[in-house]
Amino acid sequence: MTRGYKIEDIKEKILDLLANSKTGFSGLEISGRLGINRITVSKYLNIFSAEGLIKQKNIGNVIIWFVEDGIEKFHLPEDFFKARTRYSEYLISKRENLVYTLIRNCFHSTENPIKIITEIIVPGIVYTQTLFDQGKIGKSELTFMEKMISNSIQIINLENVETDQKKNVIVISADSKSTLFSDAISTSFHSDGWQVYSLGDMSSSIDVLFDLDLQKFLTKVWKRKMGIMIIVIFSATEEGLQFFAESVKSIRGKSLKKRLYLVLCGKLEKIKIDADFIDEDLETVLQWSQATFERSVS
Repeated sequence: MTRGYKIEDIKEKILDLLANSKTGFSGLEISGRLGINRITVSKYLNIFSAEGLIKQKNIGNVIIWFVEDGIEKFHLPEDFFKARTRYSEYLISKRENLVYTLIRNCFHSTENPIKIITEIIVPGIVYTQTLFDQGKIGKSELTFMEKMISNSIQIINLENVETDQKKNVIVISADSKSTLFSDAISTSFHSDGWQVYSLGDMSSSIDVLFDLDLQKFLTKVWKRKMGIMIIVIFSATEEGLQFFAESVKSIRGKSLKKRLYLVLCGKLEKIKIDADFIDEDLETVLQWSQATFERSVS
């Protein structure tokens, strides 16, 4: 806090001032207009510039600060629908800088980064894949849009969060189509203080020896067997869910039955698979996982 201001207060004041100026202001002018110490203003101008919220240009010996055209402020949670719409628009128009700026802006406008994943990024994944399935975009365009989404997720994943050694989760994607969803929930778990081991697309590991490989990995990352371990599997096909579910069940055994849990994320229509929880909604999976952990320590 600086002279009674939180960083969010300073950001809003600076962005409001710059957004209403066509020519921008120097740091000294911003300090005078807002009544905030010049050194403090300079510090936060550099922070907001690094986040992509504002820009600078040199005019002689003076640095002028301004808000780049197209950058919007969002007041969350009220503006989630607006932010979600803008995110999809920026994705389809390939406006890469605005995609990342929007996510950074939202990230600094809410105390719940998981909502950015579930309310903005996940709908963007669905939107992108729907466009491809409908033949409205090609493979190259899909790949570029998915790269933007992946980078969006990493912006949130880089948040420094204190993790709980008793809350452990392994996330597996059974195919490339499910990878962004698995990345999204991995980051959500991370934001909620879980120790996350995200394996990504494991389709190349589908063979008779995978259960042994998974058991070795589990032994290394969960050495002391503290708390619980949840293995979350994403798949676009029932066969993918079945293969990885059977691998998990083969290593579970009686000793880990109450501490190792299996969660499936995908549609099951023809095949019946035994799991501790099955749901396609990421937020519901997160809520179930937290509730399961709380029951285990109560």
